[in-house]
Formats: sequence, C-alpha cells, structure tokens
Amino acid sequence: MRIYLTSVFVDDQEKALRFYIDVLGFVKKTEVPLGEHRWLTVVSPEDPDGVELVLEPSDHPAVGPFKAALVTDGIPLTSFAVDDVHAEFDRLKGLGVTFTQEPAAMGPVTTAVLDDTCGNLIMIAST
Repeated sequence: MRIYLTSVFVDDQEKALRFYIDVLGFVKKTEVPLGEHRWLTVVSPEDPDGVELVLEPSDHPAVGPFKAALVTDGIPLTSFAVDDVHAEFDRLKGLGVTFTQEPAAMGPVTTAVLDDTCGNLIMIAST
C-alpha cells in the first residue's frame, strides 16, 4: 500500500493553482472540469509520477470551521519536504510569502510554517 493522493482544501482553485505552481514550484498533473469546480492536482517536478496533491474546493460546510480552527491554533494542515528550510524560507520570503513560523530547529528536523493564501498553514521541513 502507498499514498496516491492527498488533499488540501482551497478557497479558490485558480488562485491555489497559481500559488502552488508559481510560488511553491509544483507542476499541474491533472485538470478535469467538474461543473463549477475541477479535479485539479499538482505534483513535485522531482517526482511527476509520485503523490498527487488535490486542490480540493472548500465548499463542504465542515471545511470552513475546520480550516479556521487550525489556522487560529497555528496548526499546519500538511507538511512538504524541502532540502534546506532556511534557503526555501529566504526564496519564498523574497516572493512575498507570509510565514507564521520562521525556521526553527526541532531536534533533527528544521521547520517553518507558511500561509498558502488559500486558507491553510503549510509546514516545510528538512532533516
């Protein structure tokens, strides 16, 4: 068994797609129209056949309160691996990304937390 898909709930799929591609550096894998929304996934350019991240619409009534509670408590929805958190922090800061946690060493892992502009906090981490 292996992970094939995982999702982040986004307020606006087009805005999310631009952020996840143009800022974070993912590439679009799948786009299928589904009425007012799309089945929209991105992947790492380093592993185009790897795990797909679904940019899932936040329309379900439970999603808004869930996302708001996580953000209020400063809890990231998910985590992405990077080679060097400090370098990625500097790169993303230079692109105007807002961070809620600057790089911090936590034992053998260094993390930072960013706002994805779509209602989520995302952790980046390196070992």
